[in-house]
Amino acid sequence: MKLTLGFSPCPNDTFIFDALVNKKINTEDLDFEPVLEDIETLNKWSSAGKLDITKLSFPAFFQNLRHYIALPSGGALGNGVGPLLVAKKQIPYNEINKYKIAIPGEMTTANFLLSFAFPQAKNRLPVLFSTIEDIVLRDESDLGLLIHENRFTYMQKGLVRLMDLGDFWEKQTHSPIPLGGIVLRNSFSPQVRNEIERLIRDSLGFSEAYYPDLSDYVLEHSQELDESVMRQHIDLYVNQFSLSLGQEGRKAVEKLEEVFRKMTGT
Repeated sequence: MKLTLGFSPCPNDTFIFDALVNKKINTEDLDFEPVLEDIETLNKWSSAGKLDITKLSFPAFFQNLRHYIALPSGGALGNGVGPLLVAKKQIPYNEINKYKIAIPGEMTTANFLLSFAFPQAKNRLPVLFSTIEDIVLRDESDLGLLIHENRFTYMQKGLVRLMDLGDFWEKQTHSPIPLGGIVLRNSFSPQVRNEIERLIRDSLGFSEAYYPDLSDYVLEHSQELDESVMRQHIDLYVNQFSLSLGQEGRKAVEKLEEVFRKMTGT
């Protein structure tokens, strides 16, 4: 059976799925066709149930329960993993609502956390996540909301951190941050679901066995050429929750959904 599998080209995703899509492990009767796109593109596709399996920001998943069910493995969740709000100079929190903020997509968890911290900050510019640093540096936006590799490179480019939105979430809710999860179209049988879950764990285990070596697949797709940044990225976003959400991870997702429903009235 051939299954489409969507994930981002960022190191944590390519690290997790490398062995799966490149058949470094035995996938038995399943064949995975990788579709690499930025997270907001995957989020938008989810409304039509375009892919069989896909990485999604959790707010996008909450809006598409009619299409997908969450898998416990392969996602991004943890402490200290949240998006960073940056600018060219320090700006007081009580003035942030006045400024334009470049965001990595309206359906991203990052944008939701921005609304959680600054609900009146309405002037937002959705752009490709990897362009946000340069957009702020060119004064096309006053502030930028950074995710993925850019949270490790903004200081070298002369930007300053205004707030760690993940830290704000953790202090307010006493819960880890569920950034994104792997979801499966809910038309598949429990048997297929269980097999996919096992293969994701096997794929992650394969990559971890060779780490800190980085495979050609990870190197090929990363936007950041510095291998030390790639390893920082993997070290931060790939953790015990990537292997399995477990009880703590499930409670964190439930908390995020509770706040999301309350804020959006859905």
